[in-house]
Amino acid sequence: MSRDAYALAKDAAAALTAAVGVDSFDVALVMGSGWVPAAEPIGRTVAQVEMSSLPGFAPPAVAGHSGMIRVVETAAGKHALLFLGRTHLYEGRGVEPVVHGVRTALAAGVGTFVLTNAAGGLRPETQKVGDPVLISDHINMTGANPLTGTTFIDLTDVYTPRLRALARELDPSLSEGVYVAFRGPTYETPAEIRMLRTLGGDLIGMSTVLEAIAAREGGAEILGVSLVTNPGAGLVGEPLNHAEVLEVGRATASRMGVLLAKIVDRL
Repeated sequence: MSRDAYALAKDAAAALTAAVGVDSFDVALVMGSGWVPAAEPIGRTVAQVEMSSLPGFAPPAVAGHSGMIRVVETAAGKHALLFLGRTHLYEGRGVEPVVHGVRTALAAGVGTFVLTNAAGGLRPETQKVGDPVLISDHINMTGANPLTGTTFIDLTDVYTPRLRALARELDPSLSEGVYVAFRGPTYETPAEIRMLRTLGGDLIGMSTVLEAIAAREGGAEILGVSLVTNPGAGLVGEPLNHAEVLEVGRATASRMGVLLAKIVDRL
């Protein structure tokens, strides 16, 4: 990370804590496409601020992202920082804006992240649309990395085993899978989906991986959760569209929110 990016994250963290009137946070959650309604069950809203009012943030460019940062107090008295939207690599702003939210949360003292996303399912034989899947590992096919220079980070357990075990304890029906990140914004071709299945991928999306790397650089623990919103291209013969992604998110928001609320209270 460049010195400018580090300083910008510190400035954004200072502006955030001043705007919401909360000095420390127990966890940060990044809500993916269609996940915004799942924020409601997590806790009582304490404060809310527009992302674009803070240094380094831009308004969301994708439908299904509200562009707000919300602070909620959970039933257990924890303060959770909710990013109701994110910047994607395909928006063309570069890598650092993609991970600016994570780095801002790190600068604000956050040590645990829950990264959510909407994902295509590469295993329709075992995955149903609407299923949440824990991310056990990832394959970065974006061609990008938020780290430069001689910063060597071990990613063996980038998605913290302890947190995955906790999530499975709370919901034994949860499965795990390997998330593959593409740059986007095009969906993958059927040939690419066949390739990713061969490589060991279980989920496909356009986010999360760069954020996870940045969070890991900051020494944070990470739980990744994908919501399967559609089968991968060519697996069932149906075309893909973003409206379908959002509709599945809305239909399953209540279940997702209850699950996240339980997880956050046990962190």
